[in-house]
Amino acid sequence: MSLISWAYDLSEAKLRDALPRRWAHVQGVARQARTLAPIAGSDAELLEAAAILHDIGYAPDLVDTGFHPIDGATYLAKVDAPERLVHLVAHHSYAVYEAELRGLTEELADFHDERGSIRDALWYCDLTTSPDGETVDAEDRIAEIKRRYGPDHLVTRFIIGATPELLAAVERTKGRLSAVSAANPNGRPQGA
Repeated sequence: MSLISWAYDLSEAKLRDALPRRWAHVQGVARQARTLAPIAGSDAELLEAAAILHDIGYAPDLVDTGFHPIDGATYLAKVDAPERLVHLVAHHSYAVYEAELRGLTEELADFHDERGSIRDALWYCDLTTSPDGETVDAEDRIAEIKRRYGPDHLVTRFIIGATPELLAAVERTKGRLSAVSAANPNGRPQGA
């Protein structure tokens, strides 16, 4: 079984019935990941697997710390997911900052933040996908999160403080995609 098939099956088993809107979201994030295959290269499968699994920590039976990146990564490590996948899930969408706000820095420190193009791409996919799985502008997604949680919620404080770093990852990913498109304007795979 491929990594992507395994990831979809696992995500569906944990999210589809328990959290159908979250299931719609992660499917949309995975669709976004597929659009980034030209910049993901040999990591395209890893990126899509991380996209479909990034919110698995919301599954009710996986909640431990109450912070879904840590809970999801901890579970994925227990089921022997590839190490990079585990770490990408743990650090998706600037989780280190929210972990600080939640007092969970030590728990997140067990996971490595690779800080590269695949991490940026995962953040891009999450930030350009609505809760219902539709493609949206990153700024609109940030505004939606603020509205959904309200002004006094920790997640709102997080998203306000995280916005510059999140948008920088989105812009870096757009830049990488533009560079690949400019280098290959006919849209055919290189060497074709």
